[in-house]
Amino acid sequence: MTMRQVLQLISGQPASDGAGVKLNRVIRFQPELDPFLMLDQFNTDDADDYIAGFPAHPHRGFETVTYMVEGRMRHEDHLGNQGLLVNGGVQWMTAGRGIIHSEMPEQEAGRMRGFQLWLNLPRAEKMKPAGYRDIAPEEMPVVEADGAQVKVIAGTPALNGQTVEGAVTGKSTQPLILDVVLAAGAQQSIPVTPGHTAVVYVFEGALNISGRAVPEGRLAVLGDGDQIELAANADSGGRALALAARPLGEPVAHYGPFVMNTFDEVQQAMWDYQSGKLTESA
Repeated sequence: MTMRQVLQLISGQPASDGAGVKLNRVIRFQPELDPFLMLDQFNTDDADDYIAGFPAHPHRGFETVTYMVEGRMRHEDHLGNQGLLVNGGVQWMTAGRGIIHSEMPEQEAGRMRGFQLWLNLPRAEKMKPAGYRDIAPEEMPVVEADGAQVKVIAGTPALNGQTVEGAVTGKSTQPLILDVVLAAGAQQSIPVTPGHTAVVYVFEGALNISGRAVPEGRLAVLGDGDQIELAANADSGGRALALAARPLGEPVAHYGPFVMNTFDEVQQAMWDYQSGKLTESA
């Protein structure tokens, strides 16, 4: 086994999206993190920070994964899909050729906390039909042992001697998405495929990753290897989002809600949206 070492720690930057929703932008189109395009964290108990939500807007060329840790958000799209994200739920949306959707809070008070990940699609899949899946908390397996709890959102990791099939599998980028909670003094090994991009975002407490201390609010970019080692301090626990996926190695051109391989394709997406053709079948 080769432990993945921490190469870099990244702090998120304040951002605003939708109709003024306040976010912490952790990943921002960094080529070395291919195929992860963007990771936004929302975490506030001030309704003014999220109440305006994300009114109807388009996407093309990638997938979004929204993980609601706390709160309620309603999804609607042009395909007629509707879904309610609740505590612990996930929305997996494939924009493909084009989708127009909205995400609006279904609460007027209380904490809203979670993440949205933008995951790139390979060139061959950027214009495939759009799709949507609402994943309830009970659909995601949870592995618990010795003070460690791992929710398997996507991927098929071998955890504590057993292979666990997550709620989402069979994607071209082979994403591994885990919510890892460690009690004080607990440890967890996570096998990952060599050559895949891997990062860990600590969003509660602090953790040691392959022996390096990583505080809350930091994204650890990991080097190559086949194992991620997470450990909590003896006197306090921590929680992290662990991500890994197969890099595409393709050029990325993006503008706003469109992610393609060339700027000509991005301009075409913009024209298709303005002319009402974004969501038409190829």
